[in-house]
Amino acid sequence: MTSPESAIASPRALILAAPRSGSGKTTVTLGVVAALARRGVKVRAVKSGPDYIDPAFHAVASGRPGLNLDSFAMAPELVAGLLAQAGREAELIIIEASMGLFDGITSEPGRSGAAADLAARFGIPVVLVMDVSGQSQSAAAVARGFAAHDPQVRIAATLLNKVASPRHRAQVEEAMAGLGLPVIGAVPRDAALGLPERHLGLVQASEHPELAGHLDRLAAMAEAHIDLDALAGLAVPLDLAPPPRAAVRPPGQRIALAQDVAFGFAYAHLMAGWRAAGAEIVPFSPLADEGPAEECDVCWLPGGYPELHAGRLAAATNFFDGVRRFARARSVHGECGGYMVLGEALEDADGGTHAMLGLLGHATSFARRRLNLGYRRATTLAAGPLGPLGTILRGHEFHYASVIKPGDDAPLVTLADGQGKPLGLAGSRRGLVSGAFFHVIAQE
Repeated sequence: MTSPESAIASPRALILAAPRSGSGKTTVTLGVVAALARRGVKVRAVKSGPDYIDPAFHAVASGRPGLNLDSFAMAPELVAGLLAQAGREAELIIIEASMGLFDGITSEPGRSGAAADLAARFGIPVVLVMDVSGQSQSAAAVARGFAAHDPQVRIAATLLNKVASPRHRAQVEEAMAGLGLPVIGAVPRDAALGLPERHLGLVQASEHPELAGHLDRLAAMAEAHIDLDALAGLAVPLDLAPPPRAAVRPPGQRIALAQDVAFGFAYAHLMAGWRAAGAEIVPFSPLADEGPAEECDVCWLPGGYPELHAGRLAAATNFFDGVRRFARARSVHGECGGYMVLGEALEDADGGTHAMLGLLGHATSFARRRLNLGYRRATTLAAGPLGPLGTILRGHEFHYASVIKPGDDAPLVTLADGQGKPLGLAGSRRGLVSGAFFHVIAQE
């Protein structure tokens, strides 16, 4: 492994991807990152795509902030700048893909949202994490297809997951040998290595009952079953781009940010960009019955899991009074879960109805579940925390909540899907209060 001094001057990067979701990428990534960090490597873990849960696990495993890189939502120069910035703080960047390596949307070249875009644009090699349960020699056929699918994307090695026995591993490796693809690890099948899940993915890192111990076990797994030196040796140097501008302009000079397990989905690149632009972020916890600080000029309620804590939130009188008082003279914006809390009521999964802030007129339900998932383009219909009138933003929606009472507030944005298909009006605004299910990632 290179020394920290020389490595920081020439950061290297590698992508861990898979043929499909459920292959064990996150488990393997956390094990690799935790093991390398324990060796003293300055490693930074990055998530490709809009997932807001995995980066929190990455941060704990690496000891460095999590980060998202999204080729659809972020302009190429923003991706390059964020990647370079990550490289200035680490000697090795491990990028975890989302879904399958090539899975994204049909869009302009290089902006599908797939991790393959990052591999092609920056020449970053890919280690293919393969769940080989239920197959042996056929795994080589899958690897061959991925290696040949796009000549701009280089599959550098494979890493086998959920291996049943030494004989099983030998069969797969023998078939892989004919492809010229090295097998740099074989992780045995072990249900105890998995992480608990919830309706939007993994349970949040802050809620894991024994995360430090679990990461220790994953690190031990990686040390025992993955050739970490070979894996790190596949990483290639990055060209450092200029530091990026903020992905979205700061909504204020001092930003009161709701931050706890009910409001945990604030993107690290947005917060870092706002700070770099000179804004101050002042966190507060609604679940601890805290309100936004009076010295702030905007309040931001990010997404999260308010439906799991609706009773506690409804009883948080200091939080409710503080936000309502704040909204009389200063802007308040809510994304997804924050938008739900700004409405009049929230129906939880058991059908219980809880009064919310009532600053917007809608009501939402988690009992009447309906999946909304996909990339979005939004254009603002009025000036506010998201920017001036006509600001175009890219982001995504991912929620199961449904609107059971639309209210009569003015819409916040016009919305289109990732391919530009109009989806109509969305979100709400009333006075200085605004919100939508849409998660902002970057300004177009």
